[in-house]
Amino acid sequence: MSHVQVLDIASIKVRGRIRRDLGDLESLKESMARSGLLNPVIVTTDYILVAGQRRLEAAKQLGWHRIHCYIVDTEDPAELLQVELDENVARKDFSSDELADALLRLDSLQNPPWPTRLGRAIRRFIRRIGEFFRGLLRGQSDHTVG
Repeated sequence: MSHVQVLDIASIKVRGRIRRDLGDLESLKESMARSGLLNPVIVTTDYILVAGQRRLEAAKQLGWHRIHCYIVDTEDPAELLQVELDENVARKDFSSDELADALLRLDSLQNPPWPTRLGRAIRRFIRRIGEFFRGLLRGQSDHTVG
């Protein structure tokens, strides 16, 4: 039975990998530092890495000591190689148009036009004033003589 578990990174054994070049890990490290590990690495019940070497190496470089792992309960070399292949090949990157659309959306969310920023600031201000007055009313009700 497969399950997710948090393991000490030092306990994970890396051997017999297909990928020889991990490439530049900077953007992955930035993502993991910002959002955490989005997909667990995959290991066997003996903690041998099956898939996720780049994530594992990025976690090491970030100074992490523990990492979420999906533990598969097979020792069949063909199944393990299939998992490694599926993890690295059976996916689809964004098309250039999809990526451009996502980056434009992200920019508009991170840098909204000034009327949107002003409206948000006004709503925050009104909410804080309301909280302040509710706090005053609660404070008065605590001191009222009945």
